[in-house]
Amino acid sequence: MTLHNNTIEPAVGRPTAPRTVRSGTLLAVLCTASFISTLDVFIVNVGLRAIGDDVNVSSLADLSWILNAYAIVFGALLVPAGRLADRYGVKQGFLLGLVLFTVGSLGCAISGDLWWIVALRCLQAVGAAALVPTSLGLILTAIPDSKREGAIKIWSVSGSLGAAAGPAIGGLLVHLSWRWIFLLNVPIGIIALIAAAQLAPSVKHAADMKVPDILGGLLLVAASASLTLSLVQGPTWGWDAKGTLTGFVATAVAAGAFTLRSRHASSPLIDSTLFAERSFTWGSLASLVLGVSFSIQLLGLTLWLQEGWGWSALQTGLGIAPGPVMVSVTALGLRRFTARVPQGWLAATGAVLMGAGGLLIGLTLDREPHYLTDVLPGWLIVGGGVGLALPTLVSAASAGLTASQTSTGSAIVQMGRQIGSVLGVAILVIVLGTAAAGAGLLDRFVEAWWWAAGLSLLAAFCALPLNPRRKSRTERALAEV
Repeated sequence: MTLHNNTIEPAVGRPTAPRTVRSGTLLAVLCTASFISTLDVFIVNVGLRAIGDDVNVSSLADLSWILNAYAIVFGALLVPAGRLADRYGVKQGFLLGLVLFTVGSLGCAISGDLWWIVALRCLQAVGAAALVPTSLGLILTAIPDSKREGAIKIWSVSGSLGAAAGPAIGGLLVHLSWRWIFLLNVPIGIIALIAAAQLAPSVKHAADMKVPDILGGLLLVAASASLTLSLVQGPTWGWDAKGTLTGFVATAVAAGAFTLRSRHASSPLIDSTLFAERSFTWGSLASLVLGVSFSIQLLGLTLWLQEGWGWSALQTGLGIAPGPVMVSVTALGLRRFTARVPQGWLAATGAVLMGAGGLLIGLTLDREPHYLTDVLPGWLIVGGGVGLALPTLVSAASAGLTASQTSTGSAIVQMGRQIGSVLGVAILVIVLGTAAAGAGLLDRFVEAWWWAAGLSLLAAFCALPLNPRRKSRTERALAEV
């Protein structure tokens, strides 16, 4: 359920392609990129167990790397991918992202080994990290001024539709074969690649910009991966086992090296001066914590429907779909009514709703399948909370930044959400442990909902200090993305 919320500074350069470019067709291509990158996350959630059955892997800790590897790489590379595209060309970055995402999807579809799938998911994530900032960047540079605001809204809706359609489409495709959840991206990616090569203008936002600190990005990936490895495998290996302790030590070393690198690099991945802005600091923190909570809720509900109630992938997909649909309805349908509400209060309200929905599910969940009474009411409340909180947090976090900081700042908020997603999956794996079907399994899932509810309330407290300045018309349009 996951929403793409990136703001990119208007281009300094001018497109080299004629301004008569068919903007409607180009917009459709750019929205397709946003759609498939969101769709892919939710499809894979539903197909996790089906993949495990086919590659003979039953460990949830091992299977979770199909999700974690994507989130870690995607989150860590968002900032350098956007800045490299600004430096060397937005169109070139978009086309490269499509190629990598499509090749990674094809590789996942034909793989028969879990760790090859994980490696190819990393390749997909590199492509997605390039697609997200460049697709919106092309809208801001290639779409005529008179149509730009509407184009941004359409782009944002396409990401929401990917989240809403993902569970149902994933369930249908997994019913045929889990490989189709990846194969679906191949023809879409090829068509989008051909169209974008013909229609997208070549633009460089800042040709004299220094190359971002790639080593810093790799250190951030290493820190995230080693922390996740230790958290996920800790219950199996033992918390005092050599492998677990080594992972925690590696996390500390990589995180320390990243901090030092960021202070001394000529073009750091994360500029520490960004955190001097109060709204950015609190908004980023709230977004990270909320990402932890929501990943517990999404994957937890998916696994419960399949393992606790024995639902098929198709049934599970349809059962999950109302939540993402509610996100779209709330985020897009209530903008007119929430525009004057202080952003800190609005985001905190959304986080409280997420926690309340989680508590309701935890209180009503039962071994007997009563979806309409045990799951649906709470899940709709969670979806409504996400729709209020996440877009507001991104908008509030970036509202106080200067024009030159906006692109990097919004990507950092996205990165925090992805790292939060990884931590949420790790916490869920720890809570569920090796519980077998029966009363014990229900207790573990209920405990996971308590964790999610508590983290949502923590995110609400983090959101309360937000008090960004009044935004311009352009910023308000971008905030709706």
